[in-house]
Amino acid sequence: MTRDQIVLPDALLSEIERQVIGVAKQASRLLASGQHLKRGILLHGAPGTGKTHTVSYLLGKLPDVTIIVISGRALGRIREACSVARTLQPAAVVIEDVDLIAEERTARPGEHPLLFQLLNEMEGLNSASDVTFLLTTNRADLLEPALAARPGRVDLAAELPLPDEEARRALIRLYQGGLVLDGVDLDAVIARTEGVTAPFLKELLRKAALLAADGDEPGEGVIRVAGEQLTAALDQLLDSRAQLTRVLLGGRAGTLASEPVIAS
Repeated sequence: MTRDQIVLPDALLSEIERQVIGVAKQASRLLASGQHLKRGILLHGAPGTGKTHTVSYLLGKLPDVTIIVISGRALGRIREACSVARTLQPAAVVIEDVDLIAEERTARPGEHPLLFQLLNEMEGLNSASDVTFLLTTNRADLLEPALAARPGRVDLAAELPLPDEEARRALIRLYQGGLVLDGVDLDAVIARTEGVTAPFLKELLRKAALLAADGDEPGEGVIRVAGEQLTAALDQLLDSRAQLTRVLLGGRAGTLASEPVIAS
């Protein structure tokens, strides 16, 4: 992933970069100045807002760092993963969907052994340990407050927002690829897609491309998408019968306008 593929507000992305990449670049000077290196970054937001892509971008900027990714069943191996990170530092431990193990302790009765393991591991590293914890979640509201209680656990909690008009325009350009948008009023498309996330826009362009390709001879070159084809694709995604599809692709039911896209 490159920086121009991460469609986030510049100030937000810069803050995330500073906390992850900046600390890595300045590690020796920070230590010489008596500053700790261990850090925890939590990326949270609705599904499809770019958490995984942002993590991929950050890891790509750390070529000399050991990367340990924990998700799914591997969430039970936190202790072992952190042991590897300590041994092979500089290291980054990525824990995806951290809410699965770190939900607020009063949310469910009983023991939370994985949560305590995570807290102990994040707290137990010494100040010179060059280990980054990158946590992601769709449900920050469920997280245990102790995760952010002390520096070295979560030092930065960054909410990745739904794309605004400028971001949706950038995402369309990104996902357009080699498609030719012929006579499409992008302003109208942007207006109709308020409240969606990147996967929705990606699927919109693919659906429009398929509609356009249906009228082409097999094997013809670049697909040209006309305004009416993009309109038809958007109508299908916004149709009330496709409500589940909208939710799965990151659109919020009931928030999307239904005016037609007018070809220019």
